[in-house]
Amino acid sequence: MNNATINHLSSEEIKVVLRAADEIIARGGRTLLAKILKGSREKKVLELELDKCPVYGAFRSETLEEITKKIDWMIDYDFLAIEYSGKLPMIVFTDRGWQIEADQRADEFLIEWEQWLDEGKIDPEMSYLKDRNREMILLFLDKIKESGNKQFIPYLELWEKIDYKKVRAEIRSTIKILESDEIIEQQSMNTRVESINKALEGLAPQDFLLKCWECGDRFTFTVEEQKLYRQKGFVHPKRCKSCRRKKRYEDYF
Repeated sequence: MNNATINHLSSEEIKVVLRAADEIIARGGRTLLAKILKGSREKKVLELELDKCPVYGAFRSETLEEITKKIDWMIDYDFLAIEYSGKLPMIVFTDRGWQIEADQRADEFLIEWEQWLDEGKIDPEMSYLKDRNREMILLFLDKIKESGNKQFIPYLELWEKIDYKKVRAEIRSTIKILESDEIIEQQSMNTRVESINKALEGLAPQDFLLKCWECGDRFTFTVEEQKLYRQKGFVHPKRCKSCRRKKRYEDYF
């Protein structure tokens, strides 16, 4: 890969990067994310127990530079973004990225419950689900409903005992649906799958027009300028280049 530009990441690669990013959202940057994906044994990675991430070392055979280019592609294509905490650039999800990751994490929870059933686990600790993102939790409950698996009911009842009132109501609703053998419409599942597949296409970087706050003229905000602004933690310029030069001159003198 070296200095070549990445044309496109596969859906699986996108999901892997998002899963690794989930471990450090708003508390780590591109370098730390690259080290998780590389499988680094660096002290900070081990202290934060990032080696326990399920996709730790997923890109082990690639260099940190190559992995960082994948991360930058994810930023360029609107899966991840950079926000600054003071002077420190932190990785965060975009709406698109979180839509995919929430679905992926909900699937992880469902697979875990299925493994518990296979192992005959009857009294699992459910506090790990408390204080999770509510959107993701509701998605998880939807997937449980869609499974139609009544064997999940004891786990739901354990979970219901420890969570907050609003979540308990959703859990109780899920239990009732499983008990009633209600069939969930396939259309809703298909719609969600289509939405995720659409999100995985990403949003290709492109130039766009902005209106100058100073002179009112339209000006082009190029892809390269957008990358530079993101790296610095800025959103977009308020003035065209001419007005920016004029303002710098006025501020200087």
